[in-house]
Amino acid sequence: MKSKGVFPVAGTVRRRDRHTTPDRKMHVKMRIACIHQGYELYGSDRSFAESVAALRAAFPSADIEVVLPRGGPILRILEPHASRIVFEPLWVLRRQAMLRLATIEMARLPVALWRAWRRLRDCDLVYVNTSIVADYALASRLLPTKALLHIHEIPEGVLRRILVGLMHWSRADLIFNSRATRAAFGDPKSARSYVVYNGVAGPAAAEAMTYDGKRPLRVLLLGRINRIKGQEVLLEAIASMPAELKSRIEVRLVGGAFESVERERALAELVGTMGLADQVSTLPFISDPSEHYRWADIVTVPSRRPESLGRVAIEAMAYGRPPLVSAIGGLVEVVSDGETGWHVPPDNAPALAAKLQEIVLAPEAWRGFVAAGRKRYETMFSEPVAAAAIAAIAADKLKTAMARPGKAATTRQAETQP
Repeated sequence: MKSKGVFPVAGTVRRRDRHTTPDRKMHVKMRIACIHQGYELYGSDRSFAESVAALRAAFPSADIEVVLPRGGPILRILEPHASRIVFEPLWVLRRQAMLRLATIEMARLPVALWRAWRRLRDCDLVYVNTSIVADYALASRLLPTKALLHIHEIPEGVLRRILVGLMHWSRADLIFNSRATRAAFGDPKSARSYVVYNGVAGPAAAEAMTYDGKRPLRVLLLGRINRIKGQEVLLEAIASMPAELKSRIEVRLVGGAFESVERERALAELVGTMGLADQVSTLPFISDPSEHYRWADIVTVPSRRPESLGRVAIEAMAYGRPPLVSAIGGLVEVVSDGETGWHVPPDNAPALAAKLQEIVLAPEAWRGFVAAGRKRYETMFSEPVAAAAIAAIAADKLKTAMARPGKAATTRQAETQP
């Protein structure tokens, strides 16, 4: 049975266009396409949905088509803003799939490029979330005035060389989510680039600090289970602490692995092997993590490799939960060390253990971090701040695309809200 408002069309799924005007003959709408490689509700997915919402708010009468590789939890937060949602194969450069892309999947690339080029041709603006959607980055070279690529990752090794070269070769305008991300990719010589911090939804006000040192410190680590996030570093740090201090810490590890039950199982087994079952709970990914933020006293982001920004650290400050983060990548731009949270060297369990000990023993020393972190969030990382920046960049890009030679600027219409 088909669900309401969902119509299968040639292998895709399209959702009823709730923003379409009744008389299409009288009014040709501005067309915007938004491309994303994910379908869950992790940081990259939420950032994409927030950008789509910003474009809808800025251009309320535009036809906004969202392209995803498949359905998933992200649909719920996209549906209010998209004219339709389409499922199509995307040629995505993932580190673990490079061999397959270079062999079996290579035959699929020409069709993917044709599909991307056609959408660029037919739209006034194509917004692509993340640098790893290779078919759209390659096709952007042919129509760079219509393409806007939003980069949310700091790749490493061979993948970094490929993605940096691809982004520059595309000649599309680039949005970076931090100065660290822009430094990793470098400024393009033939296009414009911008730094726009992700706008993150948060509660209306910060939660009050309740930790006074008389009960265990509640530590939250929220994120994917992978080689980057540092769950093992936190476990090693806690395991190394004296028994008396160890008993004064409770930890929640919340999250799952991308299509890998084995990683999730291995982490749960590691907790038991290290003798931390009494202190550490492993919990599955949850689409709304607010209950975990409210439970926590602090939030830790012990990343082993560079984070392009650090959405969890931003959310932590929004909830009034000081973040303890690795001093790497964009995390140092999010957290002001000694004012809104703490920095520790990356992949350094002894340093992390020492900082946790300070936090446990001296709660009064960081009581002011709650208000300072909330203020930093509202000033730099709230949704309205980011939405205004995305809307301004898109409006400027559309002005350029629609005024190109041979095309009347009056053929399509859209409004930009002040």
